Amino acid sequence: MRIVCSLGDPHGIGPEVILKSFLKMQRCGHSMVVAGSLQVMKFYRHLLGLPIELERIDAPALSQNLPPCSCGVLPVISVAEPETILPGTLSAEAGALAIQSLQCAAELCRDGICDALVTAPIHKEALALAGCKDTGHTGFLGRMFGVPSPIMMFADARTGLKVALATIHEPISRVPSLISSMDLEGFLRQLSGALKRDFAINEPSLAVLGLNPHASDGGVMGSEEGAVISPAIERLHNAGMHIEGPFPADGFFGSSRWKHYDGVVAMYHDQGLLPFKVMAFESGVNVTLGLPIVRTSPDHGTGFDRAGTGTASEESFYEAAMLAISIAQHRNPTGPVQ
Repeated sequence: MRIVCSLGDPHGIGPEVILKSFLKMQRCGHSMVVAGSLQVMKFYRHLLGLPIELERIDAPALSQNLPPCSCGVLPVISVAEPETILPGTLSAEAGALAIQSLQCAAELCRDGICDALVTAPIHKEALALAGCKDTGHTGFLGRMFGVPSPIMMFADARTGLKVALATIHEPISRVPSLISSMDLEGFLRQLSGALKRDFAINEPSLAVLGLNPHASDGGVMGSEEGAVISPAIERLHNAGMHIEGPFPADGFFGSSRWKHYDGVVAMYHDQGLLPFKVMAFESGVNVTLGLPIVRTSPDHGTGFDRAGTGTASEESFYEAAMLAISIAQHRNPTGPVQ
């Protein structure tokens, strides 16, 4: 399989975790290419003292031949070269390079040149300084591919936990109205279909969390469970889907009930991400479901406080690459693109 990595913010830990993951991937027969900046990759290779050969490559050449990671050569497509490289700092130039890198990498997957995209972390404020209106990868890719509501899910190979978010980066004050107005039934159908397609789970079992404390205790602490969440679950259950809930989130995770399901649906960001990061802080992976391309990402940010120090763990990025390969193989069992 051919994996393309977007650079992420060049002032963050993205280049470091890409390089360290490439060293691990030299044990496999898959290929990796970086869309971003050869200058940036050389800067971090020298800073970290990593034994990796970097080679400039043009996008058209990728369709001819891409060496496996075992060759020890990491090809880099330079979409732009920054004037300065300052680890740990915020800049519009860095934000612009991150978006250019993402655009190039996504196009390689769209055009069938690469099999999957692994995105290094970007900084939302740097994107804003660069004039980008998207707040993250998921929104950018959804807009690029005409998918209005891609699903953000987090997966951990070590524990088997998978958590999907019904709402993503939204103020907590907006969540109730968003849940009440969204097509929750359609969201759950889309999630079930993605688990079948991308994770080869023939009959996925889903657990849906409630929005309110104690899942509202029969309407005492909120109406969303009775008005929106329970009816959607009941309709899907009657249609033959393996789905249960709404469950109170605290007891659900505290009792390890999540282990009995293939996927868990959280109503908002922190409800799902708090328990997930407690259990999979370094090994968790962010995966975007519903796109025509495969996209994964490490479950961490730019790490400006550690950028350039050589202390960043590559575990999450490496796991993201491994999951991307697995999903690409499920989508295309006959083999990689040629």
